[in-house]
Amino acid sequence: MDILAKIAEQKIREAMERGEFDNLPFHGVRLVPEDLSAVPEDLRMGYKVMKNAGVLPQEMQLKKEMVSLQQLLDACEDDAEKKRLQKKLTAKAIRFNMLMEKRAKGAAYQKYQAQIMQRFS
Repeated sequence: MDILAKIAEQKIREAMERGEFDNLPFHGVRLVPEDLSAVPEDLRMGYKVMKNAGVLPQEMQLKKEMVSLQQLLDACEDDAEKKRLQKKLTAKAIRFNMLMEKRAKGAAYQKYQAQIMQRFS
């Protein structure tokens, strides 16, 4: 261990002894590590960065929008509005399918496809 790491460890120990970490969020709570085992190894870092930033992968965002549109469509009673919602849903489904076809060519997606579909069905 280099000198900077030793100094950092010492400073952390001293702060712990003074109780400076006692009021931090999740103090005393065991944190469960995220299980990314279903995500292909070469996509894990990217998905983790996106998740931490609050961003969904494009295919998941489209699927989420499709589910919302389907729920609106199911609850809609106005024929003109139903037609408009169905048109939007169809357009999203076409974009989703095109994206899936494009991504299906990659080896990582082929491994991950079943998990994506299972999560949204």
